[in-house]
Amino acid sequence: MILSRCRALFLLVCVCLISTAEAQTKKLRLFIIGNSFSGNAATYLPQLAKEGGYELEVGRAELGGCSLERHWRLADTTEAASKAYKGRSLKEMLSEGTWDVVTMQQYSLLSGDPDTYRPYAKKLYDLIKSLQPNATIVLHQTWAYRTDAKAFGKINGNERAATAQDMYNHARAGYHTIADELKVRVIPTGDAFWIMNSDPVWAYKKDTAFDFEHAVAPALPDQRNSLHVGYTWAKDKLRFDPNHANAAGCYLGSLVWYRFLFQAPVEDVQFKPEEVSDELAAKLKSVAAEVAL
Repeated sequence: MILSRCRALFLLVCVCLISTAEAQTKKLRLFIIGNSFSGNAATYLPQLAKEGGYELEVGRAELGGCSLERHWRLADTTEAASKAYKGRSLKEMLSEGTWDVVTMQQYSLLSGDPDTYRPYAKKLYDLIKSLQPNATIVLHQTWAYRTDAKAFGKINGNERAATAQDMYNHARAGYHTIADELKVRVIPTGDAFWIMNSDPVWAYKKDTAFDFEHAVAPALPDQRNSLHVGYTWAKDKLRFDPNHANAAGCYLGSLVWYRFLFQAPVEDVQFKPEEVSDELAAKLKSVAAEVAL
């Protein structure tokens, strides 16, 4: 009888320990230092985490078009810095509790030039470690602009990439150069975008039959499989955004982040944005599963 009770107690303790360990692994506090591109890439991360059974808390220090240099210059004690992030400072937000993962990224326009990362990536890294010594710091690799963009990111001073592929190649090299210097990992969102953008079947192709000069609302060119916002109408004016992600691009980015952060499979994810077809969602999930982490 005593032996049976001991065994039962032992099993109960084991179950409790396993449950506690599982609960610990299913919680993540993520802090993002970025701009609109990080906002795009993590758009659907909360929905994916919820579906996967993970408890996710996200802190955001995001400013449109913000570079690593600007984030660093705002990380001081001046009045401007204290109000930069919706009335709060970067130091204040980073100091709130314990963050498990902190991400950084370069402004997309500058992502292809490693010199623009220095010394600010290292300074931000050191700041984060001083406030969150146990946090895992990673770089978020942004993506190239759409292939029909009128201009691409800078790669050397004011010299710009000639094509989307040129921008991707330089940006990838830039992120990995700095990641090697800091000894951190990279969230390969840019790689996932390029896998799609270079796929002979799934890559976006510019609609050469559309009359851009005489376009009348609400007509739009065929933008099938685009991961970027592209052409939209606003107040009877045809606008073009080849840089930011649309719903499909945000979904792909979020899938990559989800797989990277939780080491979770993405092929069987059920959630998808309404704007993304079942067929395209299946392809995006396969790309997110394929990209090397």
